[in-house]
Amino acid sequence: MDECRAALEFRHACKIFDTSRKIEDEDLLYILEATRLSPSSFGMEPWRFLVIENQQIKKELQPLCWNQKQITTCSHLVVIKNQTGLVQDDEYIWKMFKRRGLDEEATKAYIQKYKSFLKLQDIDCWTSKQCYIAMETMLLAAAFKKIDSCPIEGFEREKVEEYLGLDSSKERVAIIVALGYRLKEAPKKNRLPLEELVEFR
Repeated sequence: MDECRAALEFRHACKIFDTSRKIEDEDLLYILEATRLSPSSFGMEPWRFLVIENQQIKKELQPLCWNQKQITTCSHLVVIKNQTGLVQDDEYIWKMFKRRGLDEEATKAYIQKYKSFLKLQDIDCWTSKQCYIAMETMLLAAAFKKIDSCPIEGFEREKVEEYLGLDSSKERVAIIVALGYRLKEAPKKNRLPLEELVEFR
């Protein structure tokens, strides 16, 4: 079995972690660096990552996250924030498009196309979807290192944002990821067979 398939088989939504085990800094940086390389629409990288190691912060977040055990038993909690403000900021937009190495006229034309695209979007929804791409990279990179994870959507968004002191007009909490080491064996992975999911034309 190749490494990618093995990592996908290893990965599961870990519901409780071994509190006696902590992720080494080197492995955490490997996961974050892999996540940094995730693709994004227009290359805008509309995400920022808040890594929470402090146990007291995790305890205070837990009631805002449906009292899920993953929050306090994990080694590290990663809050993925979608950047609704930055993707509309002219200075940031210019910075991101300028990286392409196009001349000024072509860059301006590309930015105009991007801004036309933005007008058709629910910015919060669009940037959140981009964050899910980064999240999947994070889960797979963790699995490569035999580190468990759990993506968490079960939280009170406004209350979490208020607790973290976020300006929700500029950034929101898209999803939370718990990272650590499983306490129990993973359950059997159940997936639909390929022939039920794929159509060729």
